Amino acid sequence: MNSLRTWFVLLAVVLGLAGTIPRVQAQNENSATGGIQAPSATASKAEVDQLRQELAAQRRTIEQLKNLVQQLVEVKSRAPSPASDGAAHLINTTYPLPAPAPAVDAEVVPPAEPVVLYQKPAEKKDGAPPVNAGWNGEHFFIKSNDGQFQIQPYGYVQTDYRNYIGDGTPADTFSVRRGRFGFQGNYGDHYQFGILIDAAATTGATIRDIYLNAKYNNAIQIQAGQFKEPFAQELAAGVTNIDFVERGLQSLLYPSASSAFRSPGVTIHGDINGGAFQYWAGAFNGKGFSTNNTTSVPEAVGRVRFYPWRNKKDSRVHDLAFGGSIAYSQARGLSNELTPSTGSPDAAFTFLPQFQANGNVWRYEGEFTYLNGPWGFRDEYVQAIFDRTGVGTLTLGGLGFSDLPAVRFKAWNSAATYLLTKERRPENGTPRIKHPVFGPELPGGGGRGWGAWELAFRYSGIQGNEPGIFFNNLQTPQNVPTYNRHTDEFSFGVNWYLNYWVRFQSNLSIDRLKDPSTIGATPQNYYVFEQRLQYRF
Repeated sequence: MNSLRTWFVLLAVVLGLAGTIPRVQAQNENSATGGIQAPSATASKAEVDQLRQELAAQRRTIEQLKNLVQQLVEVKSRAPSPASDGAAHLINTTYPLPAPAPAVDAEVVPPAEPVVLYQKPAEKKDGAPPVNAGWNGEHFFIKSNDGQFQIQPYGYVQTDYRNYIGDGTPADTFSVRRGRFGFQGNYGDHYQFGILIDAAATTGATIRDIYLNAKYNNAIQIQAGQFKEPFAQELAAGVTNIDFVERGLQSLLYPSASSAFRSPGVTIHGDINGGAFQYWAGAFNGKGFSTNNTTSVPEAVGRVRFYPWRNKKDSRVHDLAFGGSIAYSQARGLSNELTPSTGSPDAAFTFLPQFQANGNVWRYEGEFTYLNGPWGFRDEYVQAIFDRTGVGTLTLGGLGFSDLPAVRFKAWNSAATYLLTKERRPENGTPRIKHPVFGPELPGGGGRGWGAWELAFRYSGIQGNEPGIFFNNLQTPQNVPTYNRHTDEFSFGVNWYLNYWVRFQSNLSIDRLKDPSTIGATPQNYYVFEQRLQYRF
C-alpha cells in the first residue's frame, strides 16, 4: 500500500511538471532567438505570476491525492472480512474528488462530485434472512427482512400533580400515575402479540396486558389472554389518547374498573365492510388481574359499532359513529363481592357507599362519536344493575339470606374538543403535529413552532339508587335504609402537544356533591386542578 501511495504522488508530480516545463522552454527559446523581439518587463511579470498560480494549484492537487490514498488505506483496514460475519451488508463511503485548479479569471469554483464506494460481503451460507432494526415513524422495531417476525418496544409515562380545594379532600401531591413498558409484534401475517407491564403499580399484579391475537382475516379474529374488556367507547381509547387527565364518572361502572378494566378472557372480533361495522363478543373472568372466577359463570361482553359513511371519503359525516355494549356476569356475596367503588376518578371524594352484591349483574352502554377536522364530540351513557339475592340485612341479629332490592346506577359523559392549531382530530390517536416545539418531525410537518393546542370541555355525572326495605318481623323487625345519591362534574382542559410523543395536560374540574353519604359531610363543590406530563414511545 505504501508503494501505491508513492505511485500516486509521483504521477501527480510528473503530470504537473509536464504542463510547466514546455512553457519555460518556450520562453527561453524565444529569448534566445534574434529575430523575435524580447517581451517587455510588464509582460514577463504577468507570465511569472501565471506560472506561480499554476504551481500552487498543482501542489494542492498533490496534497488532495495524498489524502485520498490515506483514506483508501484506512477504509481497507476497517472493512470487515466476508469470513468474519456471514451477514450480507453494504458499506457506503463517500469521498470528494480533488477540486479542479481554478482558472486565472475564475471567481467561483464548482463543487466536486462525490465518489461512492460500495462493498458487499458474501451472503450467509445457510441462506437465513438478516434482521434489521429502525424507526417506523412511531415505534422502534426489530424485524426480519421478509416481515414474518417483528417486535416493537413501546411504553408511556404519566407524571401528575393534583391540587384540591374542599372539605375532606386528599393532600396536594405529585405522583407517577402510570409507568408502563412492553412489547408488541407479530408472527407472520396471522398472529399478533402484546405484553405490557406497569412499573408504577401500587397494588395487585404489575402485568396489565399479555395476549395473542389470531387473525384469519379482518372480519374474523380471536384474542386470548389478559386485556381490556371490550365495553364502552372511552374504554376502547388508549389512556394516552383520552381527552382529559382522567376518564369521566361513567367509567366507574365499566367491568373490572378496580383492575384497570382488564381481566383474563377471550374475545372474537372483527371489522366488516372496510370497518363500517365492528363487533366484539367475549367471555372473561371479570374479577380483575389474573384472578380466578368465583361463580363458574363467565362475564359475557358484547359490543357493536357502526360507521355508516366510513367508505365515503369526501362525506362530512365520514367519522360519525355510534354503537352500544351489553355485559352480564354474576356476583357472589359469600366471596364479599360488592357494588362498584364510587370514588371520583380524580380521588376528591366518594359519593355512595358500596353494598354487598349477590346474583345477576347487568351493564348497558350507548355511545356516539362525531369528528370533523379539528372538532371532536363524544357522548356516552351507562347503566348497571346489581342484584342482592339472599344477602340479609347485614345487622347483628337480623334476618339472614333475605332478598334486598337491586342497586341501580346510571351515568353519562358528554365531551367536546377543538384543536386551535387546526390539526385533524383522530378518533383514537394523537394529532399529527404541524409545527412541533422540538423534533423529530413527522411527514407533513412544516418546521418548528408552538406545537398543537387543544381546548376541551366535559360534563359528566352519575346517580346511585339503593332502595331501602322494612322487614316487618315480630321477633326481629329490621329496616334497611335508602340511598339515592347524585353527583356531577364540569371539566375544562387545555392539551398542549409539544410533538407527536409529548403532551402536557391541564384540567380544572368542579365536582358538585349534592347529597353526601359520609356522616358529617356537607353538600359542597370540590375544585380539582390536575396537571399531567406524558411522554410515550
